[in-house]
Amino acid sequence: MLERFVGGSAHTKRTTKQKGMNVVAKFSFKKPLAVLIASGTAVGTLSMGFSAAQAAAPAPVTSITVPNPAPTTLDPGNWGGQILEDMGSLFEGLYGYNQQNQIVPKLATGYKISNNGRTWTFTLRKNAKWSNGDPVTAQDFVFSYFHQLDPANSGAQIWDSVLNDVANSWAYHYGAATKSQVGISAPNNYTLQITTSTPHDILGLMAVAGSMPMDPNNFKPGVSNPLSSANIITDGPYMVKSFVPNGTLVMVKNPNYVGAPGEYNVGNIQTINVIPAPSVPLEDFISGKLNVALIGQTSDYKYILSHPALKKEMHSEITNQLFYLSYDDAAAPSPLDNLKVREAIMMAIDRSPIVNNVLSGMGTATTVFGSKSWPASKYEKGLPYNVQQAQKLLAQAGYPGGKGFPTLQLYCEVQSVQPQGVPVAEAIQQELKQNLGINFKITPLASTQYGSVAWNGITQGIEPGLVVNSGLANWIEPAQLDMQASQAILYPGTYGYSPAFRAHVASWSESSYAPTDVKLFGDPNNAKLGTSASDMVPLKAAALKSIQWLDNFYAHQPEPYRSELTAGSLPLMQQWLQLYNAWANAKTPTDKHNAFVNAWKFVGTYSTTAGQATVGVYDKVWWYSHQSKQDANWQMLKTEMADNTSMSAAAKIAGKLVTSIMQQGYAMPLFLQDAIYLEDSNLTGAQPNVWSWGNFYQWQYMKSK
Repeated sequence: MLERFVGGSAHTKRTTKQKGMNVVAKFSFKKPLAVLIASGTAVGTLSMGFSAAQAAAPAPVTSITVPNPAPTTLDPGNWGGQILEDMGSLFEGLYGYNQQNQIVPKLATGYKISNNGRTWTFTLRKNAKWSNGDPVTAQDFVFSYFHQLDPANSGAQIWDSVLNDVANSWAYHYGAATKSQVGISAPNNYTLQITTSTPHDILGLMAVAGSMPMDPNNFKPGVSNPLSSANIITDGPYMVKSFVPNGTLVMVKNPNYVGAPGEYNVGNIQTINVIPAPSVPLEDFISGKLNVALIGQTSDYKYILSHPALKKEMHSEITNQLFYLSYDDAAAPSPLDNLKVREAIMMAIDRSPIVNNVLSGMGTATTVFGSKSWPASKYEKGLPYNVQQAQKLLAQAGYPGGKGFPTLQLYCEVQSVQPQGVPVAEAIQQELKQNLGINFKITPLASTQYGSVAWNGITQGIEPGLVVNSGLANWIEPAQLDMQASQAILYPGTYGYSPAFRAHVASWSESSYAPTDVKLFGDPNNAKLGTSASDMVPLKAAALKSIQWLDNFYAHQPEPYRSELTAGSLPLMQQWLQLYNAWANAKTPTDKHNAFVNAWKFVGTYSTTAGQATVGVYDKVWWYSHQSKQDANWQMLKTEMADNTSMSAAAKIAGKLVTSIMQQGYAMPLFLQDAIYLEDSNLTGAQPNVWSWGNFYQWQYMKSK
């Protein structure tokens, strides 16, 4: 085993397995990879030696080994570990991130925006090539985008790209619009036009993996597993030499790559071996198995600080991730329905002990959603830490000194996935008991269940309480400026609604198809349903009545909320007619049934994930007719923030939105995370991912000194 020496006494190989050091990557709907800060689990003592020969100037490095989550595919349109390689290393888009995580031109030579702020016209460089030598053209972007939007492509994550904002993209993906109606076109080989649903700054989205182009030759007949093997054709600084799904990816320099003028595009490393992220990164770095290592354990961090040579190889970057305490969206009633109770809890928590004692300083306490440099932070104002006022509010709510207050849940993620979750929850539990006299039961949840509780909407069956949650920015754009503090209001009934309202909404996502809608329109799981004209009668009546109500409702909403409510799709009546005609023209019973199901999903509500539901026009009428004024105001602010071509204007709106949510006691920021990593002293350019996915990305910038 090759050993690195960093000073101290002679190195001895460790023989005991270290507990609590697993850094597990996971990727789900709008879910953060929260692995950058960990608990203080002891790892023992590592002793090392140092020799004069190894102190000599190192030879230039041409091949390195680096860690990242193991991808199952290299498809840039899917959400998984591969996005960290696809976003700049293997694939290059019109725009990308430089070493300072700023958006810079890559394949683009420029762009123009139409007067209405919706149509972006990009021009491409003519010297960019695929790894097989073919030119990269605008048509390649169009091909890639429609490959993702194909209704048959169930693995595509449309939200993880510019496609989320393209006019009629979602309608096409769901079969309710034609290809020609989607806002994507290539007037010529080197011009790409993208029309968005609403005015929106999309430059940051163009740097995301899902916005990368793909060579159509990857999908020619006879090409075997092009997105899961070395056969894949790429246009980035690197191409694939070998790839084992869920294993090692070996990237080598792309000889046909031509970088953007005026930008630092690629370093001098010839081969990059990407291995699955290890459970013992510090030891693997010390032993020479890794050239860079992300440090998550506080014990590892303390050890590095105590060894000067290792400390010199340590780096720290501010990330756009923070931890916060949030309402858990339970359907059942609880004391948390009382504003004074929520305020009391949020005002009774001191962040400093959490950062200093639990995290050993690997974070920064914050009262707002973002760092000092985050555009919206200066416009936000949360609830202050004030134990005396918190006690007074709790007494006013009917629970003096915590008397009569039931034990509520404090949810966090299991420690093997999110090492800091349980220790942070324990600190909060202790402070609330000490300062308010109230009890919380800590309940660690596995990834899937935690994701539902923390990130989705109202869910039946979970007990009321709070969640140790993560706020983040996925990328740079107006819609991300709230650091997802307002994520929950994407779902109906989350904040500020009665238990009865929440219970009704929860029923929408408890089954594949909303039970109340099944009673009205029939069960889509019945293969015989939809084969006769009478089956369509209830759907048609509900569709026409709902569309009339919604069209009138939308017409009376202020801009830009009105446009947002109707964005990304054809007029409701046109969508319905297309679906109805598809049913009418279907010839076989199977085709009739399938067309009926598509029409049913337009009218009724269905779900594929707990806490999430695609709400049909029938239930939208119920939602909007019961919507609270507060929720409506939040929805309008969120829309005004997102549908903005001015980042500075959007930041002010984000500040107003986040402030309102914090002061209502639905969310409380705790601390910001830091990305702490080790890098060989003879290397530069390692890029910790400051966005929501954690780990490293953009290996193309690595360079040997």
